[in-house]
Amino acid sequence: MGAGIAQVFATKGYAVTLHDANGAMLEKAKAGIGGSLARFVEKGKLTAEDRDATLARLGTAHDLAGLAGCDLVIEAIVENLEVKTTVFKELSSYVRPDAILASNTSSLPITQLAAAVTNPERFIGMHFMNPVPLMQLVEIIRGLKTDEATYQAVFAAAKDLGKTPVTVNDAAGFVSNRILLPMINEAIFTLAEGVASAEDIDTVMKLGMNHPMGPLALADFIGLDTCLSIMEVLHAELGDSKYRPAPLLRKYVRAGLLGKKTGEGFFKYEATRQPARV
Repeated sequence: MGAGIAQVFATKGYAVTLHDANGAMLEKAKAGIGGSLARFVEKGKLTAEDRDATLARLGTAHDLAGLAGCDLVIEAIVENLEVKTTVFKELSSYVRPDAILASNTSSLPITQLAAAVTNPERFIGMHFMNPVPLMQLVEIIRGLKTDEATYQAVFAAAKDLGKTPVTVNDAAGFVSNRILLPMINEAIFTLAEGVASAEDIDTVMKLGMNHPMGPLALADFIGLDTCLSIMEVLHAELGDSKYRPAPLLRKYVRAGLLGKKTGEGFFKYEATRQPARV
């Protein structure tokens, strides 16, 4: 997600600094962006000159202090409140008072994250969809103290990227994952109960509901650990048993079967996709 966000900003002319605590991941991200841009060139959607200019606008920082000069910092790390809070506390000590801090969180409370920084009025949620270069939606989430100038600046930035920003209240899961993740979770319950195979569940939703991707394949694409984290937030924040994470989802995460990023989830990702174990 972070690499995708960096790519769309750099493509639109912004100078971008990528940061990751792991130097190898920084190089992997830059290589991934290069590959993505190359595909856009092959399809005639980007010129070679624009690709080279985009890559030239991408820099890297190996520590958070390297982000001190940024006007807007967008966090896109693991969906864990404690980890995000720790990063924002440190980041807040480096950036300028007028810098905007944004989180790409899928479900965590923006108001609670904002409490970790020095200037919570400059904090906002900016939830992109994956893959970022292709998906149009950005959910803009104001925290309790987010000021109007911050909201307007981020809304305008999203439009400048060619995205469609939608303003959403600071509620668990926002709109996208409040609706999407319970559907995925129910598909996992359906699989666990033996109602149909993983392949057939996805086929029903693709052909019967006109979804471009089945819910189980989508869960693998998102990452089953991320799906579990979001369901846990929904369950804790909303207190309704309908948000209880499916036990099979927990089992897969405990087994390290996290989806496409690990090569196996509800499907295996090798030369051809095959249903994984149940």
